[in-house]
Amino acid sequence: MDRQNLLKQHQTNLYKRYKQLIEQSYNLRQIDHEQSDVSAFKAIKVLNKLNRLNYLAREQSQTVM
Repeated sequence: MDRQNLLKQHQTNLYKRYKQLIEQSYNLRQIDHEQSDVSAFKAIKVLNKLNRLNYLAREQSQTVM
Protein backbone atom coordinates (compact mmCIF):
# COMPACT_ATOMS: atom_id res chain seq x y z
CA MET A 1 0.00 0.00 0.00
CA ASP A 2 1.22 3.43 -0.71
CA ARG A 3 1.39 6.20 1.84
CA GLN A 4 -1.75 7.96 0.60
CA ASN A 5 -3.91 4.85 1.10
CA LEU A 6 -2.44 4.26 4.54
CA LEU A 7 -3.27 7.82 5.59
CA LYS A 8 -6.81 7.48 4.26
CA GLN A 9 -7.33 4.16 6.07
CA HIS A 10 -6.00 5.59 9.33
CA GLN A 11 -8.26 8.64 8.96
CA THR A 12 -11.27 6.37 8.49
CA ASN A 13 -10.39 4.33 11.57
CA LEU A 14 -9.89 7.43 13.70
CA TYR A 15 -13.18 8.94 12.51
CA LYS A 16 -15.06 5.74 13.41
CA ARG A 17 -13.43 5.71 16.84
CA TYR A 18 -14.30 9.38 17.35
CA LYS A 19 -17.96 8.80 16.48
CA GLN A 20 -18.08 5.79 18.81
CA LEU A 21 -16.64 7.77 21.73
CA ILE A 22 -18.96 10.74 21.18
CA GLU A 23 -21.99 8.44 21.09
CA GLN A 24 -20.80 6.65 24.23
CA SER A 25 -20.31 9.98 25.98
CA TYR A 26 -23.79 11.11 25.00
CA ASN A 27 -25.38 7.84 26.16
CA LEU A 28 -23.60 7.97 29.52
CA ARG A 29 -24.44 11.60 30.19
CA GLN A 30 -27.57 10.81 32.24
CA ILE A 31 -26.20 7.68 33.92
CA ASP A 32 -22.59 8.35 34.87
CA HIS A 33 -21.18 11.85 34.49
CA GLU A 34 -17.60 10.78 35.17
CA GLN A 35 -17.58 8.10 32.46
CA SER A 36 -19.23 10.55 30.09
CA ASP A 37 -16.46 13.07 30.71
CA VAL A 38 -13.78 10.42 30.20
CA SER A 39 -15.31 9.37 26.88
CA ALA A 40 -15.60 12.98 25.77
CA PHE A 41 -11.96 13.62 26.68
CA LYS A 42 -10.83 10.56 24.73
CA ALA A 43 -12.93 11.71 21.78
CA ILE A 44 -11.24 15.11 21.86
CA LYS A 45 -7.83 13.43 21.83
CA VAL A 46 -8.85 11.27 18.86
CA LEU A 47 -10.20 14.33 17.05
CA ASN A 48 -6.90 16.11 17.63
CA LYS A 49 -5.04 13.17 16.07
CA LEU A 50 -7.48 13.18 13.17
CA ASN A 51 -6.94 16.90 12.57
CA ARG A 52 -3.16 16.47 12.58
CA LEU A 53 -3.46 13.57 10.17
CA ASN A 54 -5.72 15.61 7.88
CA TYR A 55 -3.11 18.36 7.89
CA LEU A 56 -0.34 15.93 6.99
CA ALA A 57 -2.43 14.36 4.23
CA ARG A 58 -3.24 17.78 2.80
CA GLU A 59 0.39 18.85 2.98
CA GLN A 60 1.54 15.65 1.27
CA SER A 61 -1.06 15.93 -1.51
CA GLN A 62 0.06 19.51 -2.24
CA THR A 63 3.70 18.45 -2.61
CA VAL A 64 2.74 15.64 -4.99
CA MET A 65 0.94 18.01 -7.36
